[in-house]
Order: sequence, then structure tokens, then C-alpha cells
Amino acid sequence: MNIVMTIAGSDSGGGAGIQADLKTFQELGVFGTTAITALTAQNTLGVEGISPVDSDFVVQQILAVFRDMPVKAIKTGMLFSAEIITSVAEVLREKDVQLVIDPVMIAKGGATLLQQAAIEAMKTTLLPLATVVTPNIPEAEVLSGVTITTSEDIEKAAQVIFGYGVQCVVMKGGHLAGDTAVDTIYFADGSSFAIQSERIQTNQTHGTGCTFSAALTAFLGQGYDMKTAIIEAKKFVQLAIQNPLNIGHGHGPTNHFAYKQQQGQVEVRVIEA
Repeated sequence: MNIVMTIAGSDSGGGAGIQADLKTFQELGVFGTTAITALTAQNTLGVEGISPVDSDFVVQQILAVFRDMPVKAIKTGMLFSAEIITSVAEVLREKDVQLVIDPVMIAKGGATLLQQAAIEAMKTTLLPLATVVTPNIPEAEVLSGVTITTSEDIEKAAQVIFGYGVQCVVMKGGHLAGDTAVDTIYFADGSSFAIQSERIQTNQTHGTGCTFSAALTAFLGQGYDMKTAIIEAKKFVQLAIQNPLNIGHGHGPTNHFAYKQQQGQVEVRVIEA
């Protein structure tokens, strides 16, 4: 059994965070373990409260799992504070494991999920450990300091993020305009490719970033090469958006059942550089 881990916050509404990650892991046939960084009181309408977990206890959760189980891949989601980020980085620096960093900063409803001081801590302590980082456009702008409106801006921002020591950057293009959504993937060796998919007009997108990064973690944990893992993770989240559950009155959750129900069949176009 392939074992993976998510280090992230709890979403009481079930659409994002730890809950989305575990659902994704289960659907993709890996055993999910967790270290919870914060509790949130939220639903599809927004975040009503956040209660962070003490950083020492976050570390205790991680170490407890590692003492007993051979974790093959880890993803981080909402880490909330500089203290938690620094503590997590100190632990993971000693682990030989693939690390997927989803730099969660803002919830769909607009709530800030990462304190300002934590952004600098992420750049200096956690990103240098990353196998792959998966920012959306607003997150990439914060991490790079580059305003992104064109494909040239995307590449420029990616190169800045590479400067922190990451091995692969997945620049998710969902926030840009156009009839299609294009994610551009850059590798440290200078190679790249892009994935183009249909843009779906819907507000049933709560947890898309968590779901994509969790799927990527699951595929890496099963031994997929990075390119194949990214493509399959894209298919997972695309199907999750295309087949909405229509739960709640705001930004509804994606459908984690869809990939298995549709046997992974969805049109995504891989564009080689």
C-alpha cells in the first residue's frame, strides 16, 4: 500500500483542505495520513473562523506517522503562520520524500489563509525543499513579485520561483482570461510543457487547488513520473469541476467521485514546448 501525507488545514465544509485531500487520496487508491495545521469554521459561503494548531503539535503529528509508516509523498496546503512553516520545514528537511507544495494563501470567499510573515518563511525555508510547487496566478504573483497578465509574465514569475530552489513549477492558469484554461509546467533543467483544457463557467470550484495538489501527490506516491502525474492530476480536477455536486449556496465543492466514475476519461491537450 502506497502511503502519502497531507499537512494542511481542516475545512468543516468538506470541500477543501484535509477533507478534500483525503477524499482524493481515497479515490486514487493511496492511504492518506494527516497533520492538521489549523481548524476552520467554514462553508461554501466563506470562512467564519480559523484556529491554528500549535506548531509543536503539528510536528508531533508528522513524526508520529513517520515513526510507524513509510510515507512516499507529502503535500502541504494551508500552513497559516511563519512558525508552522518553519517547524514543518525543519522536520521535512530530514525526510527523503517527494514534496508537493500548494502555497494556499486566500480562500475562494476571500479570507486570508496565510499570514504575511509566513510568505517570507515559505520562500526561505519550505520552497527550497519542494519537488514541485503549484501556485495559481495570484499566488505566483505574491511569491515572485511579478504582475502576471501574459505568457511572458508567467515564465518570468516561474523563473523567480525557481530561484528559491524548487525542482518543478506548475503555473495554474485558471485565473487568466480565455475560452480555455492553460497550465504551464516548468522544470529546473529548462524544459517545459503546457496543458490546455476547457474553461468551465461555474462557481462549483471550492477546493480545486487542494484537489489538484492532492491528486498530484497521490500519483507521485504511486511511482508515476512527474509529467504523467501532473497530467493525470489535471484530469482528476477537470472531471471534478465538470461534474458538479451542487452543494451549498456559495462556491460549491468539486466532485471527487468523478475521476473514478468517468474512468479518467476527459479531454486535456498536452502542448509540448
